[in-house]
Amino acid sequence: MGSKPRAQSRTVLRWLFGTGDANDAPIEVLAIELRATGAERVGRSLSKGILAASLLRSVMGTLKADLEASGFELVETHISWVFLGTEEVFKVKRPVDLGFLDFTTLERRRAACDAELRLNRRLASNVYLDVVPVTVDASGVHQIAGEGATVDWAVRMRRLAIEGRADELLRRGLLTPKHIDTLAVLIARFHDGARCDAETSKHGDVRTIRKNIEENFEQTRSSIGDYLTPEQAREIEAWQVQTLRNDAPFVARTAAARVRDGHGDLRLEHVYFASDGSISIIDCIEFNERFRYGDVCADIAFLSMDLAWHGRVDLAERFLARYARESKDYELYSVVNFYESYRAFVRGKVASLLASDTEASPEARERARQEARRYFVLSLAFERPPLVPPRVVAVGGMIAAGKSRTSATIGDLLAAPVLSSDRTRKQLVDRKPTERLPGGAWSGAYSARATEAVYGELLRLADIVLSSGRPVVIDASFRTGAMREAARRLANRHGVPFMLVECRAPRALILDRLAARESGGTHESDARTDLLEEFEKHFEPIDELQPSEYLQLDTSRSVDETRRLLEAAFGG
Repeated sequence: MGSKPRAQSRTVLRWLFGTGDANDAPIEVLAIELRATGAERVGRSLSKGILAASLLRSVMGTLKADLEASGFELVETHISWVFLGTEEVFKVKRPVDLGFLDFTTLERRRAACDAELRLNRRLASNVYLDVVPVTVDASGVHQIAGEGATVDWAVRMRRLAIEGRADELLRRGLLTPKHIDTLAVLIARFHDGARCDAETSKHGDVRTIRKNIEENFEQTRSSIGDYLTPEQAREIEAWQVQTLRNDAPFVARTAAARVRDGHGDLRLEHVYFASDGSISIIDCIEFNERFRYGDVCADIAFLSMDLAWHGRVDLAERFLARYARESKDYELYSVVNFYESYRAFVRGKVASLLASDTEASPEARERARQEARRYFVLSLAFERPPLVPPRVVAVGGMIAAGKSRTSATIGDLLAAPVLSSDRTRKQLVDRKPTERLPGGAWSGAYSARATEAVYGELLRLADIVLSSGRPVVIDASFRTGAMREAARRLANRHGVPFMLVECRAPRALILDRLAARESGGTHESDARTDLLEEFEKHFEPIDELQPSEYLQLDTSRSVDETRRLLEAAFGG
C-alpha cells in the first residue's frame, strides 16, 4: 500500500480532516474547478472541504476501489456511490457540487445521510437502518465502520430483492394493474398525511416553479444539442414557460392544500413490492427541499412519466386515475401534462450529467446518454396529442343496475378516470365514501338542489379531465333528459364523442342486489329497496339520443360476457 497514489491520498486526507495544513495539499487540488460534474464552480475560496476533480480521483477513487475489492458491487449515480452487499446496502454521497446540491464537505455529506435516513423512513421504515462511518486505516484502505479515522459516512440499508422492483416486474411482464392500484392508494395516503404548511406552499407558487424550469434549461443549455434538435429544445422550453403564464390552476392547487412535503423522485426503480403484499418506496430527495416540496401532482407525475417512458401509457393513466379517486383529487388533471413534461426533462438533465461525468464508467456514461435522449424526447411528447383520444362516457340507469361495475370496466378499457356521483355527493358534504347520508327520496342530501350540485361538480371535474386531452367516465343515474343533455353538451363543447351506456337488469335481480347491499354492511351507494319504486317513477325514458350515442347493457350477464361486450363497444 506504499504506492505514490496511496501516499498522495493520505496527504490529502490530512489536509481535509485537520491533521495537516493547506501546504500538504497537491497544487492541482487547490486549483482545479469541478467541471466534469456539471457544476459552474466548486467554490469561491480554497478553504478546507472544497473538493476538486483531482481530489475525486486521488481520494474518493480509492474509496470506490477499496470497497469493491472487499466484495461490494458498485452502482454509480450522479450524486452517490451505492455499494451492494449480500444482505445490506451502503450509500455514500459523492463529494460534488452540482448547483442544486452541495456535498463538498464531510459535514454536508453527514447531514445529507441523516436527512435521507429520516425522510425515507416515511415510506420504507424497515429498509433504512442507520448511518455508519466510512473509515480509512493507517495504510490508506477504506472500510465500512472499520478501524481508523472517519473520512465519510454511509446510509446503511437492508437490501431489497431486485425481483420485486417495479421496473424489473415491468420488464418481465409481471407488473399488474393490481400492483398499480395498490401503489396509487399507498401514495395517496402518504400525501394525505404529509406536511402541508406555509413553507411547503411556497413551492407551489408559479414563481418558484418557473425558477425550477429556468434552472433546468440553463443547466442543459450547452448539452441539450447532443440529444435534441434546436427546434425541439426551443419547443419544450416555450411550452413549459407558456403553460406557467396561466397561473390560475397552480394557484388553485395551493389553495386546495395540494402542495406538500412529498417524495420528489418517485420512479419505478425506487418502488419494491414484497411477497407479503407490502410496498417499500426508497430514495426520496433529501438534499434539497425545493425538489421535494411541491404539488402532489408533481410527485405522481414522476411515476406516470416513468411508466410512459417504459412504454406503458395504459398503466400510467391507470395510476393517475386510481390516485385521483383515492385522493379525491381530479383537479390534478389541470396540471399533470405540465408536470409530466417537467419531470421527463429533469430526468433527461440528470442522465446527461452522468453521461458527461468522466469519473463514471464508460458503460454507465453510454447508458446515461441513451436514457437522456429518450427522456428529453418524452418531455416534448407530453405537449402533443395523447395516445388515448378523449371522449365522454356517461354510465346511467336504475339503482343497483350495475352502473359502478360497468363504469370501472370502461375506465379500465379506456385508461380513463371514473367520476362517481355517490362519492362526489359525499365529498361535497365532507363524508367518507361508505358513510350513509341522511334523507330519503328527493330530500336531505338527495334533494333536487343537492343533486343539482352533485351533477354540477361531476361536469366541472369532467371538464378538467377533458381539457387535459383524456377520456372521462361519469358514473351516475342520469335519470332525466336534462342530466343527459348536460353531459352531451360538455362533450360537444370539447369536440369529442359522447356515449351514454344505460345499465339494465331484471327487476327481481335489482331487488336481490339491493337486499344484498342492505345485509352486506357499508356501501358507497345509499340506495336501498325502499327507494326503487320512487326511482322507477322518476326515471325518464332515454329517447333523445342518436343510436351512435346510446348503448343498452344487460348486466344480468356474467362478468366475463359483459366485459367482452364492452370491449367490442370501446375497442378494448
